[in-house]
Amino acid sequence: MSSKRSGRFALAAALSALLVTSGAGPVRGEPASTSSLYIVQLNAPPVAGYSGGVSGIPATKPATGEKIDLDSSATRAYRAHLKSERQRTQRLAGVTASETLYEYDVAFSGYAARLSTAEAEKLRRSPGVLAVSKNAVHQADTISTPDLLGLTGRTGVWQREFGGAAKAGLGVIVGVIDTGVWPENPAFAALPNPRPDQRIINAKWRGTCQRGEETDPARNITCNNKIIGARYFTEGGLDETNPDEFRSPRDFNGHGSHTAGTSVGNHNVDSVIDSQKVGKASGMAPAARLAVYKALWDQGGSGSGTTVDLVAAINAAVADGVDVINYSISGSTTSFVDPVELAFLNAANAGVFVAASAGNSGPAASTVAHNSPWVTTVAASTHDRGFAKTVTLGNGTSYEGSGQGTAVPSAPLIDAVQAGAAGAPAAEVQLCYSGGRLDPAKVTGRIVVCLRGGNGRTDKSLAVKEAGGVGMILYNDPDNSVNADYHFVPTVHVDSAAGLAIKAYAATAGATASLSASTAFKTRAPEMATFSSKGPARAGNGDLLKPDITAPGVDVVAPVAPPGNHGRTWDAYSGTSMSSPHIAGLAALLISENPGWSPMWVKSAMMTTAGQTDNSGGPIQRAGVPATPFDFGAGHVRPGLSYRPGLVYDSAYPDWIRFACGTGATGAACDQYGAIDPTDLNYPSIAIGDLAGKQTTTRTVRNITRLPGLYEAKIQAPAGTTVSVSPKRLVVKPGRSASFKVTVTRTDAAIGQWAFGSLTWVNKADRKKLVSSDVRSPIAVRPVAIAAPVQADVTGVSGSTGLSIVPGYSGTLTAAPAGLVPSTADRLHLMGTEPAFNTAAPAAGPAVGKVTFTVPSETRLARAATFDAEVPDGTDLDLFAYRAGTTTLVASSAGSTAEEALSLAAGSYDIYVVQFATPPGVNELDVTHHAWAVGDTAAGNLTATPAQQTVTVGSPVTVTAGWTGLTAGVRYLGVVGYGDGTTRIGQTVLSVIA
Repeated sequence: MSSKRSGRFALAAALSALLVTSGAGPVRGEPASTSSLYIVQLNAPPVAGYSGGVSGIPATKPATGEKIDLDSSATRAYRAHLKSERQRTQRLAGVTASETLYEYDVAFSGYAARLSTAEAEKLRRSPGVLAVSKNAVHQADTISTPDLLGLTGRTGVWQREFGGAAKAGLGVIVGVIDTGVWPENPAFAALPNPRPDQRIINAKWRGTCQRGEETDPARNITCNNKIIGARYFTEGGLDETNPDEFRSPRDFNGHGSHTAGTSVGNHNVDSVIDSQKVGKASGMAPAARLAVYKALWDQGGSGSGTTVDLVAAINAAVADGVDVINYSISGSTTSFVDPVELAFLNAANAGVFVAASAGNSGPAASTVAHNSPWVTTVAASTHDRGFAKTVTLGNGTSYEGSGQGTAVPSAPLIDAVQAGAAGAPAAEVQLCYSGGRLDPAKVTGRIVVCLRGGNGRTDKSLAVKEAGGVGMILYNDPDNSVNADYHFVPTVHVDSAAGLAIKAYAATAGATASLSASTAFKTRAPEMATFSSKGPARAGNGDLLKPDITAPGVDVVAPVAPPGNHGRTWDAYSGTSMSSPHIAGLAALLISENPGWSPMWVKSAMMTTAGQTDNSGGPIQRAGVPATPFDFGAGHVRPGLSYRPGLVYDSAYPDWIRFACGTGATGAACDQYGAIDPTDLNYPSIAIGDLAGKQTTTRTVRNITRLPGLYEAKIQAPAGTTVSVSPKRLVVKPGRSASFKVTVTRTDAAIGQWAFGSLTWVNKADRKKLVSSDVRSPIAVRPVAIAAPVQADVTGVSGSTGLSIVPGYSGTLTAAPAGLVPSTADRLHLMGTEPAFNTAAPAAGPAVGKVTFTVPSETRLARAATFDAEVPDGTDLDLFAYRAGTTTLVASSAGSTAEEALSLAAGSYDIYVVQFATPPGVNELDVTHHAWAVGDTAAGNLTATPAQQTVTVGSPVTVTAGWTGLTAGVRYLGVVGYGDGTTRIGQTVLSVIA
């Protein structure tokens, strides 16, 4: 957000909320029944901003480092002047004292009053009045995401497709795998009986309601005709970590209630936060039923689950008969074939639509998780309702951020770093952890500057409140989303530039600040959330575009569980965990209306009708620049269009197996089904991660309308390429399919850089789009000088393997070995688990091992890794690499298994091996950390032949890698490097288990 906003628009925008008085206090009176509450802002600045100009009254604005002196003669005189200005404007408009509720003169200049429309209009035209704004109800958003997505209103999806919200989602069961549910929330109250879809539900539902095993019945749950099933999974042992957790499907953490409410919460439910009604809330599919699978357990603020429990939950959900699964849980960024993804493969094969969160590790590239084609991977973007809040420093500088709530008059400002309690860990003090980390003697009466990270954002304001603080400035470093949370003290959340400037000012003597009240406004949206994980997908080397789609995921208000949310039953959360249930609920709507659609039809319908522009008509943004398909996939979901997709791209189990095998997976399924080039999977998007000159891919579409279609290809070629489609026109009868080929040819596109375009099939036979939409597929391509396997995994003390190479040029291809290098193996004895590893303050411990690894400057490849094969099934390890001796995190690998790897540049690193979870009954393990540094020279145990050959653009050739003389049982790493006779142009990593 920008600092130092000024001008009439900015000032008027600051008036849409009722401000708390900083001056004389409330003036009592009975409001007129026909009036409304308005806020009147005067032209005259308040005491804090008055720098002189009124005859005989000196400036009252405090000097840098000083406070406002309310007892000075100048201040008293100026306050009297402001009072006369208020009274003058009131007399002009005929506003009586009984109509005036608040008078402001220190941090804001004006008053709040009950006014008729005529009085308000007269005041707007009065001299001395800057702005008059009607009081607004502050709402945040699942409250407004149904509006943003076009579900509400007479022409909205609920009414148009279902005849009203009461029928939206009939006959569909959504399974939510998460931290459980708080069943008393009205979002999950019983639906009116009789249910028109009960026969449909009875025919498919095979689940059960496990009430729980707590001795106190209030800690268990009761199902109804909304929550029709509930299970909980404890074999992973994480249910025992928090002694206050419920050994039942009841939610302690709140995450599960939030995702469930977002997807299928009841319609038009009052949401109340800290006794303030913030609006009417509704899930995406309010008439759908909910099945709860508690496989995540609270770990002191975060919900965590083990692979064994998560896979059991997926299995149970499919067995129970759910139609949709929402999985707002982290996943692998490198594999299609970990246990969870394979469980989802079979869920999709069973006709279950799976929505999964893309991850919150953005904006860095290749951080997107859940890269399997059978899962719909959801990024997070903003909605169009924002809440602005401004911090004004004692030196007169203002910074705008986001926030809810009231104003705070000028108060002493302190950096949390200087506010720690005796003995409190410095990292937790800076991050404002609650529970006594801040010293009341230093904080009482002050506004505290807190760093984002570590603990929850609202836990920081709780810490400030506990210590007697009156406000908080929350800042990002590094940059991330800026959120309007519901805090325990008035809070402004600012970006890193503003935050670091405020932090620097807070270090000066006598620093003060004031916070404005929040202002609701319509903002440019959607915009990609900073935290939303980004492509290209590491799994598959970029030959499948992920994420698939984006949906609202910032400041989403939905149900939560009181125990883990300081007594609240509703709260605003942000994350791809919040965007995923939007897509799950919208999928439930599509399935309700079209029960014969397969999960891939549903996915295709949403992807091919998604939008790429925001409400300003410009391209969707990320951090101020146009976003790409690596940010949002096919685009922002547009539910209204998805009911008429016209054509769909379908795929099924054999296709997914061939795809996975084409990316390098092996096994009996590959022997049975074979393999395809991953680019050829019949997917709604097109991605070519290694465009070596030219490549052709094939797609097939099916007409699911009741009328024949005449479709014409509209091409936007990625920059520096040409794209041709054959045939250019498709005539597709109802229920029939047609195939086409897309050929992408590099012209002058930069080698190694991604470029983006699109292919849109326009139905010329349905110009009014009565039964179909345009069918759009994003295209992402990365030209390369050579298309070669990224890695080859082989075994044996000696052997050879052929590497298929496709050159992007004509000329000479050279191949040279480097390595093989045996791993440096560090054996770590780890005890217990550490599911809440503090990345801001890394430390070794019983469940955390530390290894120092130095990578020489002339290193071709450096890697640190752990392996599933070396630990028992059900073990989850994570790796975090820091610059040696610092807390600067440079790389991490934190999937849901023990198969983790880090690639590192030259330098010295502290690598922490975190034992996140262990199998049931296992408390301690010997874990081996492997590290390799492969230089540019051959070790004599690896060959690459032929060393040189002539190649032609686009024509495959083979290079054979051979190895010998290795020590049995040791893991080796090496590189086959490729060149064009003058320049190194690529490589294949060879991983050998001797």
